[in-house]
Amino acid sequence: MAYEAKNIEKKWQEIWDKNDYFEPKNDFSLPKKYILSMFPYPSGRIHMGHVRNYSIGDAISRYYRKIGYNVLHPIGFDSFGMPAENAAIKHKVHPKSWTYENIAYMKNELFSLGFSFSKKRILATSDPLYTKFEQEFFIKMYEKGLIYTKEANVNWCEQDQTVLANEQVEDGKCWRCGHEVVQKKMPGYYVKITAYADELLKELENLKGKWPNQVLTMQENWIGKSEGLEFKLILDEKSQEKSQENHISVFTTRADTIYGVSYIALSVDHKIVQNLINHSYLESKVIEKIKQIQNQTPRERQSADKEGYFLDIYVLHPLTKEKIPVWVANFVLSDYGSGAVMAVPAHDERDFEFANKYNLVIKKVIECESKLPYTQKSGKLIESSEFSGIECDIARDKIITYFENKKIGKRTINFKIRDWGVSRQRYWGAPIPMIKCEKCGIVPQKIENLPIILPEDIEITGEGNPLEKHPTWKECTCPKCGLKACKETDTLDTFFESSWYFARFASDEKTWQEKALDDPSMKYWMNVDQYIGGIEHAILHLLYARFFQKALRDLGYLTDNEPFDRLLTQGMVLKDGAKMSKSKGNVVDPDDIIKKYGADTARLFILFAAPPAKELEWNDDALEGAYRFICRLYDRAQNVKKGKPLELKQENLNKEEKYARLKVYEALKKSEEVYIQTFAFNTLIASCMEALNALSICKNEALEQEAFYIILNILEPIIPHVCFELSEQLFGCENFKILKLKEEVFVKDTLNLAVSINGKKRAEIEISSSANKDEILKMAKESVFKWIQDKNIVKEIYIEGKLVNLVIK
Repeated sequence: MAYEAKNIEKKWQEIWDKNDYFEPKNDFSLPKKYILSMFPYPSGRIHMGHVRNYSIGDAISRYYRKIGYNVLHPIGFDSFGMPAENAAIKHKVHPKSWTYENIAYMKNELFSLGFSFSKKRILATSDPLYTKFEQEFFIKMYEKGLIYTKEANVNWCEQDQTVLANEQVEDGKCWRCGHEVVQKKMPGYYVKITAYADELLKELENLKGKWPNQVLTMQENWIGKSEGLEFKLILDEKSQEKSQENHISVFTTRADTIYGVSYIALSVDHKIVQNLINHSYLESKVIEKIKQIQNQTPRERQSADKEGYFLDIYVLHPLTKEKIPVWVANFVLSDYGSGAVMAVPAHDERDFEFANKYNLVIKKVIECESKLPYTQKSGKLIESSEFSGIECDIARDKIITYFENKKIGKRTINFKIRDWGVSRQRYWGAPIPMIKCEKCGIVPQKIENLPIILPEDIEITGEGNPLEKHPTWKECTCPKCGLKACKETDTLDTFFESSWYFARFASDEKTWQEKALDDPSMKYWMNVDQYIGGIEHAILHLLYARFFQKALRDLGYLTDNEPFDRLLTQGMVLKDGAKMSKSKGNVVDPDDIIKKYGADTARLFILFAAPPAKELEWNDDALEGAYRFICRLYDRAQNVKKGKPLELKQENLNKEEKYARLKVYEALKKSEEVYIQTFAFNTLIASCMEALNALSICKNEALEQEAFYIILNILEPIIPHVCFELSEQLFGCENFKILKLKEEVFVKDTLNLAVSINGKKRAEIEISSSANKDEILKMAKESVFKWIQDKNIVKEIYIEGKLVNLVIK
């Protein structure tokens, strides 16, 4: 019988579907595994990156089902977002229609690959029911003080006409459309992720060894904890008059360099700078330049050439009382610390570069032989009054203590992470469930009125937010005073939606109508045992999801501290050295592969071509090779005797048969390690190929039966359709337990030993495992007779199981 992928795959997908084969069981006494791959955006078609991600998750899920676990393996769609609005403008379709048509198409694609997702727990984040509970979370967080409003400079994308979080700005451009991002002052809602900064940082320790080190480092750097000294610099009298302020607050991690301060640098947004502008103390050209800097993103400011202007004001050094000039500088960010920096050019590269450019004083206060700037945190202080001669690390602590005793400063911990702005000026997003009332201010919607859903009678033009222009949707009454009011027209950042979907999946779908999260199910399924997704989500999604888990825990919805126990970041799929994308014209359509070769071939290729965490270069020849292997497996199986595998006796097998059986059991031994720990599917597939090759010269029926029983079991999570089909044909069953390892298979009858003369290898002998030392030495001498004849053997060295060395004269 020829291998017909189309018929086999259709047959088994229908059987699995009919029998709810992949639905999680409600038996909470069973051991559980929650395997989750990051869900896709419904862009229209799946791509090979999706195939790779979901093939990995599916293989793990199928393995755990096989060994008796209750497995939750869900899929959904991250379905709000700008692409739907862009499509509405381009194709004149409604964002909702575009989104849900894409979801329907992509669901068919995913299930055509045989992925073992639960069909009863599929969700889309744009579903009204999902929005209802998301809005409930928002209101609860607002009431707890975890969400607040403020006006601030934000990243603004002119192309998408919306605000972006700092994490969504990549090299000064919008992460979604690539358009230049500018700074704009706007009111908005902010999630107080900084309230959990310390916990988010500390608990990275618990993820070591379970998450990639690269991800942990990226999160640690983004959170950016630093301990230092916070103190005030008093302005002199004249400067106070001009600036309308009496002091500048600064924070430094290098209190040991306090005597080396030679200038103070303020951000362009600092209150003092604005006061000087408002009172016309700065030249027009300086004001114009400040405005240009204000329009740059924080990343652009930091990467640009150092630039600044003297503000003609001074502060007094807190210890020496000398006058220190105050500058405005592009490298100082307003949202870190107080937007002011004490500059020590001799011991900081950035401060040194700026001081050199503007001929500012450079004071060396740490003893060193190297050229300035000397940035090491070691060495003895010099020119530092009573602290001179003290090592940096000790002096740092002593100086902070001195400031505290004098009540002129305090020890402080700062974080680089900023609160998360979630307001977006677009239509296709979850409406923020707040009301603006002239009398009451900002008021939450009543929980019983949720969900607040989007009006469908809108027109997307690309100019502003259509919700602002929709009076019948926008106008409402205030739930507090009953007067006329307006609904909030901003919608939520889509990362808000993707920050809790994993918990929704873990809830029993029968409870989805009544509650956000089902407590008994939560306690059983959470946290996610294995999470799989791209490294590009290391900060954005993964950090937000970790925050959400903690916030929902404190609101009483969840119990775990972390959402994801283990994390695998799969590498990108490349073609011609570049990431597959429509714009590059190098996309390979999974549908085409399925039509030509079948889903199992696509799955086998994607898992065999490279280790999961590495980039995978597309290779048409390798795809053909994967198909040929499946055909060979199928063809060989047609000659295997049907029925339950017979018991084999190791001692009755010849040398070739023992070798073939060993290769089969080596693959079996590797399978547990691969499916549970390493996920190195490429090495496991290679072992199965090696075993099949070794079997090709054997004619032992019982050995072939046992071998196929094991190989099909090993490969079933990877190429399930053909393995289910062959299992049914050969053994009359769809799913079966994996045979236990038999240690006698690994006991070798013979060993190969190197034979050396005076330490130089001259031969190799094959000996019986039961041979004694005398027999081994005799064989060794015979194998090197031409080198030892007429020679005197002065020493015979035998290292058991490894080598024989004969020392001759």
